[in-house]
Amino acid sequence: MNRRLADVASKVGVSEATVSRVLNGRPGVSEATRAAVLTALDVLGYERPTQLRGERARLVGLVLPELQNPIFPALAEVVGGGLAQLGFTPVLCTRGASTLSEAEYVDMLLGQQVSGVVFAGGNYAEADSPHEHYWLLRERSLPVVVVNAAVDGLAFPQVCTDDAVAVEQAFGHLTSLGHERIGAILGPEGHIPSRRKLAALAQVARRFGLADPTGLVERAPFSLEAGHASAVRLLQRDVTAIICASDPLALGAIRAVRRQGLRVPEDVSVVGFDDSAFMMCTDPALTTVRQPIEAIGRAAVALLVSQIEGAPAATEELLFEPELVVRGSTGPARREASAAAP
Repeated sequence: MNRRLADVASKVGVSEATVSRVLNGRPGVSEATRAAVLTALDVLGYERPTQLRGERARLVGLVLPELQNPIFPALAEVVGGGLAQLGFTPVLCTRGASTLSEAEYVDMLLGQQVSGVVFAGGNYAEADSPHEHYWLLRERSLPVVVVNAAVDGLAFPQVCTDDAVAVEQAFGHLTSLGHERIGAILGPEGHIPSRRKLAALAQVARRFGLADPTGLVERAPFSLEAGHASAVRLLQRDVTAIICASDPLALGAIRAVRRQGLRVPEDVSVVGFDDSAFMMCTDPALTTVRQPIEAIGRAAVALLVSQIEGAPAATEELLFEPELVVRGSTGPARREASAAAP
């Protein structure tokens, strides 16, 4: 008990006597100090006294698939900073950094009496992944916000980049440069945002009077290695441009083009998605569709906190328009030998 008092007091910057008053429900402590003591108790892993266990902590779970893709640390920074400004402490959970599943993280967060959870790139976006833990959150009436498109039926607030607009921007840019054989590397078959991008590809191709691009689409995990392998297959189908569903996929595609003895963008143009950190520093600098991460993160925080404060959860999607950022990885379509002949 003495160690717990000392640890919590040190964490908050108050006396052990103040911590004791909070834990025993005694008066003479401000509400802000009381909230800080309870949050420190949760963060340090100590059990709350029985009379305080029914109260939710001012902790918010932030569940991400990984931190290797720079877009997720960028989102974590925006969401974490926004929560901290409102007096909440983010609890970062990343599947890529541990052996815990998303469902196990949810169990842990529920045990910590969190006030809510923000998910990004989670099972909710994958049709063939388990979703039972989301139903558990619904049963507990815990505030939840998900970033980007989700499977039908979850009824959580969604903050999304408009995938159709992203595809229109990338495809329109490439066709303006004369490209007609435009391939795409999208996420796995069950990935909902990638399904939306695929549908948009077919629509925009028809609009530009081009053939159905379905035969020029590869599905892959979101990694540089998968982008490389998928691009090799697309190059065998003589594409002159490749649209990728993430920046790491695009970087893998550029590597594949070069290993085939070709040049970017002189022989093959490549477009990414996200505009994650340092994409202007690659060689060539990557043309990509920028997700408005700052606006998305702020909106996710606002939607979550409004639920925590008692507002009903909005079930419609909040769509944000992306922005095409043109850099050095795209250029005019190469002239075929037959077209160049006299």
